[in-house]
Amino acid sequence: MTDYETALAGFTPVQVPAIAQAEFAARIAGLAAAMQAQGIGAVWLDATASLTYYTGLALHASERLHGALVRADGSLTYVTPQFERPKLETLLRLPGEIAVWEEDEDPFALIASRATGRIALDPGMSFGFANRVMALPDLAVCSAQDLIAAQRCRKSAAELAILQAAMDASYRVHKAVHAGLRPGISTREVADFVNAAHRAMGMTPVFVAVQFGEATAYPHGVPYAQVLTPGDMVLVDLGGSLHGYQSDITRTYVFGTPTARQSQLWACEHRAQMAGFAAAGLPEATCASVDAAARGSLTADGFGPGYSVPGLPHRTGHGLGLELHEEPWIVAGNQTVLEPGMCFSIEPMLCVYGECGVRLEDIVYMTESGPVWFCPPSPSALIPFG
Repeated sequence: MTDYETALAGFTPVQVPAIAQAEFAARIAGLAAAMQAQGIGAVWLDATASLTYYTGLALHASERLHGALVRADGSLTYVTPQFERPKLETLLRLPGEIAVWEEDEDPFALIASRATGRIALDPGMSFGFANRVMALPDLAVCSAQDLIAAQRCRKSAAELAILQAAMDASYRVHKAVHAGLRPGISTREVADFVNAAHRAMGMTPVFVAVQFGEATAYPHGVPYAQVLTPGDMVLVDLGGSLHGYQSDITRTYVFGTPTARQSQLWACEHRAQMAGFAAAGLPEATCASVDAAARGSLTADGFGPGYSVPGLPHRTGHGLGLELHEEPWIVAGNQTVLEPGMCFSIEPMLCVYGECGVRLEDIVYMTESGPVWFCPPSPSALIPFG
């Protein structure tokens, strides 16, 4: 057996409770209270992660209107094509009216007949669908962005437990990847193992990026496979989904003995990540202040400035939850104050095109005492796991 086959045999499904019905009901109640405070009569949840957050339904977005209307009194109406009703009934976690439409009927009439006053639209809704709602008479349309983000950004204890289990599982996958590397292995072989490992632990594979050598310099990879050789920089970015919640970890290290240059670049990236973490722990820390600290560290080391390369060409991080990338955005100009329950990545990637790149990506969650790592950050270019 190969090292990867041996590792797969040792993985077992992750055990952690899914979100309970009572929590979904509490989320709806919280949304309804916020709607009342802001004079909003209804919120339309399209087939997005926000629908999943409030109702537990994970629907596929398509050209057909399919979602839920939440009114300010907390009542729910599910809107579905008639032929989807039998399946929908088997998926419901919360009670509510089911309003159906046939293929030759206007589904937006169901919203018009059940919403009054101001209606706030799911920010993930398609522009085409939003236009149809805006054309409805007697309804004032606004965005539900702030209403939804205020709840989704602050994770509950149950959400944090799922995220921790997902992160722990992906951390194990990362360690197994590192242990099984050998000269001549391809990026595809590593990626296949990552996906198989997540499935073995009862998770849904979501993404994997494996890059060797000069290809590590590009944040979203390159369109060709690579084969590992001694001395290569190795970048592995991976994640899976557990009860709908995402994991996301990136490790960069050297296969073999690091050169002085590789060690220097790795150390600069590590300092930048630690600077971002330290900034998140300061009083009244904001998303922008974390980005500024990480980017400033790289600038002090001679990279950048700003988004210039060699340096950090993108934001420092992103929120994580039901979506791989969600609020809060760790980026310049975002003055959102970090609050307990917020989860986000700190990943100030150092890109040196034509040479290599280093990305150390770890997720933190905020507590009353400051940020906490879900998994131990990387200690060195030679020893990537604490």
